[in-house]
Amino acid sequence: MFIAQLFVILHIENRVQQIGMKLILLTSADFFIEEDMILTTLFEEGLDILHLRKPDSEPVYCERLLTLIPEQYHPRIVVHDHFYLREEFGLMGIHLSRRNPQAPPGYSGPLTRTCYSLDEVERIGQQCQYIFLRNVFDSISEPENRATFTEAQLRDAARRGIIGRRVMAEGGVALENIPRLRDLGFGGVVVRGDLWKRFNIHSGCDFRELIDHFRRLRKATS
Repeated sequence: MFIAQLFVILHIENRVQQIGMKLILLTSADFFIEEDMILTTLFEEGLDILHLRKPDSEPVYCERLLTLIPEQYHPRIVVHDHFYLREEFGLMGIHLSRRNPQAPPGYSGPLTRTCYSLDEVERIGQQCQYIFLRNVFDSISEPENRATFTEAQLRDAARRGIIGRRVMAEGGVALENIPRLRDLGFGGVVVRGDLWKRFNIHSGCDFRELIDHFRRLRKATS
């Protein structure tokens, strides 16, 4: 019995080592006409998880976007606002941050969270399915948000087991720094600016460049 259990444990550990990094996408803060088509195509291309983040949005617009995304992809969507959408659309879970720091009373579903310091990751990381570590690099879409950590701090955190499979790097994540993040021990990456800057949401209609870049991101995280 012991040998059989040991074999299963070793098999699982081997599988974990072979699994690539999670590729998570944050939506654009603004709604736009082609959004549902782009997001559906990204899911078809292998997007792991979508985080629906629309600060200060009206719930009806989030509802409309979700109705336009095929239901088969709803279990791979996490919401940052209007938490009732999780139940109504059968979504993956809800995400907590400084803007929405508390889960609804009685909520017992999957929970993810943004952390802003390594101490916060160490203190509450185990309570979540996974967490975002914010401002790993200078933000692409929010230039005012600068990197918070030195590489030495991140390497020390990885050595101490603070950074691991359940910690996703957020802030300034781009194709060229994914190998560095893998080496630092992150379990996944959160992409926003590096992808959305390849499509003009106000006047664009051809999103092939965006999809091509996503394929490169997918390959880099596999």
